[in-house]
Amino acid sequence: MTAFSILDLCPVVEGGTVPEALDATRQMARQAEASGFTRFWLAEHHGMTGIASAATSLVISEAARATKTIRVGSGGIMLPNHSPLVIAEQFGTLEALYPGRIDLGLGRAPGTDMNTARALRRNLEAGAETFPNDIVELQTLMSEPQEGQRLIANPGAGANVPIYILGSSTYSAHLAAMLGLPYAFASHFAPDMLFEALHIYRSNFRPSNQLDKPYVIVGVMAALADTDEEADYHFTSALQSFVALRRNARGKTPRPVESMDGLWTEMEKMSIEHTFQFAIVGGPEKAKAKMERFVADTKADEVIISVPVHSVEARLKSVAMFGEMRGALKQAA
Repeated sequence: MTAFSILDLCPVVEGGTVPEALDATRQMARQAEASGFTRFWLAEHHGMTGIASAATSLVISEAARATKTIRVGSGGIMLPNHSPLVIAEQFGTLEALYPGRIDLGLGRAPGTDMNTARALRRNLEAGAETFPNDIVELQTLMSEPQEGQRLIANPGAGANVPIYILGSSTYSAHLAAMLGLPYAFASHFAPDMLFEALHIYRSNFRPSNQLDKPYVIVGVMAALADTDEEADYHFTSALQSFVALRRNARGKTPRPVESMDGLWTEMEKMSIEHTFQFAIVGGPEKAKAKMERFVADTKADEVIISVPVHSVEARLKSVAMFGEMRGALKQAA
């Protein structure tokens, strides 16, 4: 049975504050746990007024502290922004605080604009080029130290935090397959290469100490409500956010609107609707039918759901309703 998980961006909404966003993330983590989700991930973004998870490890710790059993981690840490030693220490600390519950999803994008990326890591080209080697170094630092090993992460050594490769291209599929690691594809904002990337990953997978067969996670944007109309209304926050992103006018998550007419051009509408082609938006029946098709088409082991809506109450309700949906899907199976 396909697992369900949550990707939370710790959104700062119009009319809201960073402390309120962090509190909403705690609430989301608790709701995901209560609804039977497998994991709760947070993503690293920098320099964005609408996202409060820049200090990703700290926010992960807060989500883990607010819960008891659900796995918590990164979806992901942008490894080229950091030295592998720092990430080994951070996630080794998290594993010590919350044993057996921490995941480490890794990506190679900057997670921000180029100016901020340069401030984070100084050398953009070297960071991306060394990504595979940095992963191997990170794995070594979080494994049991070998005799003569000169660099030890403490905390970190022996933590063996499971690593996931995140991506939105075929490059990441090849890398995850070569390293024998679980693969999470960002189909929630980059749908075009989804099926090609999954085929490459599954066809080229090499078993590793962490994983003996391919494991696929696919991302979807979503808004689930009592009616199709209510879900569409809440999802206009995501549509407006992506219009702003394309206009390089990033800001806080906007309030929903009754209609997008006049808020986007026809070209923007076509582009964004294409981007969100897999989005699960609707009332229970419409959303369930679309989720069933998506799972059948991707044969995913796990679906990780992002709920980019303004209202905290609507987000929490969506998570609860997706939990009920998974129960219905499981019963039908």
